[in-house]
Amino acid sequence: MMAHRRYDADMIKTKAASLADQLVDQLERSIDSGELPPGARFPTEKAITDTAGVSRTVVREAYARLAARGLLVSRRGSGAYVSENARYRAFQVAPEEMEEIEDVIKLLEMRMAIEAEMADLAARRRTDHDIAALRDCLERMAQSPDRDTAVDADAAFHSAIAAAAHNEYYLRFMGFLGVRLVPRRALYLRDESEAADRAYAGTILRDHEAIFTAIAAGDPIRARRAARRHLEKSLERHRQMIILRDE
Repeated sequence: MMAHRRYDADMIKTKAASLADQLVDQLERSIDSGELPPGARFPTEKAITDTAGVSRTVVREAYARLAARGLLVSRRGSGAYVSENARYRAFQVAPEEMEEIEDVIKLLEMRMAIEAEMADLAARRRTDHDIAALRDCLERMAQSPDRDTAVDADAAFHSAIAAAAHNEYYLRFMGFLGVRLVPRRALYLRDESEAADRAYAGTILRDHEAIFTAIAAGDPIRARRAARRHLEKSLERHRQMIILRDE
């Protein structure tokens, strides 16, 4: 009986989260289209429950998410309003958007242009401190005992390249993406053996070593080429996954 109650509770929570997702998407579209311009008042909880047929809990969850994204501000005794900065909201890549192979490919395509230039600048501007930081990330990748540790070291390596470029916008962009910089190995290595996992980790490490060597040598052309090649190989792996999936 208790197991059934927990199952029912989980189902309710899942349904509420899904309804909140839909409501957030609907309201964001209204903001993007100008239907709800900056400064406009959001519909009241009651108005949404009446028109959308959802509970107040769902509305509150959706409003909390919009507030967390900087799109909604609450005014005590007055209601919820579209943030004045909503039209200038930051580019976002939410974690849930990286669940599908196609989404990973989109991000890799964008990163290719950005990170090739970033590696070029890093090779021109790197300091001894930058080189030491990059080397430390490589050592952490080589010694990583598991996937999660390797992913953290991988993301840190790309952030170290951004720091070596000495352009704060690159560093902020890498920091914003965080671990989403690194495609989830579980997605690529699904149902693969431990040996395949180790081989994949070795390939990734060699790619990073090539980038590091070029940056440390102060060779911008080779650094750009190595960074681009690394992302091209990742793109090819994920495109092959789609081909195999659709066969």
